[in-house]
Amino acid sequence: MAGIVVVFDFDKTIIDLDSDNWVVDELGATDLFNQLLPTMPWNSVMDKMMKELHAQGKTIADIEEVLKRAPIIPRVVPAIKEAHALGCDLRVVSDANIFYIETILKHLGIMECFSEINSNPGYVDEEGKLRIQPYHDFHTSSHGCSLCPPNMCKGLIIERIQASLAMEGKKRMIYLGDGAGDFCPILKLKKEDFVMPRKDFPVWKLINENRELVKAEIHGWKDGEEYEHILLQIIKTITMEENQLLSVDCKFQTIPIEALPKAVPVPY
Repeated sequence: MAGIVVVFDFDKTIIDLDSDNWVVDELGATDLFNQLLPTMPWNSVMDKMMKELHAQGKTIADIEEVLKRAPIIPRVVPAIKEAHALGCDLRVVSDANIFYIETILKHLGIMECFSEINSNPGYVDEEGKLRIQPYHDFHTSSHGCSLCPPNMCKGLIIERIQASLAMEGKKRMIYLGDGAGDFCPILKLKKEDFVMPRKDFPVWKLINENRELVKAEIHGWKDGEEYEHILLQIIKTITMEENQLLSVDCKFQTIPIEALPKAVPVPY
């Protein structure tokens, strides 16, 4: 099953909210955040907010405790653990930041399930404050994608992953996401790939409006139970197809043998 790569967005795809907003709100800095937001890019605002929170006496431990309280989409953690146990290569591609993501994944006990985390750099500097930097340094050059925010083009990351996978042999990809920033990488997927957009979220609307541009098979999800069921059924279906067997590998004995839900007929 090393032939299956599952790529997860993070905010509203693993955790059930936006991590940046969660930290700002929980640490009582919402008003300042709203004042700064119109004046600079989001990524730069978050770096500024971390400086301000540090100046107010908020510590890295305070930030970590807030992150550990972040609500998780139900059934997502078991789904991730099962996909990893079945041999899938799991990766994160997120416009959050490395510090937030690693803190939460470690807290949930699933950090070791992921082979790669692609996100904005987040690190603690020598003064003990959290610094957040852009994934793409847009101050020196543009990534050139009009669909994505200046600090991160997820499509470029997917293209890099695809190129590395091509060198290792054919692999199929499953991409899960919710936001407008997930539309660009979805457009990079091939017809043998799968996309799992969160229903009634921005990427769902973009897919609805641009169905002819999406080559991958679409399976939307509305809650954690659908998320878990569809993801594991896609993994099983791919494995059965590639092995060209009617029976399933012994690892799948805990998964009900049933047809994969039909691809979503996305209306125009």
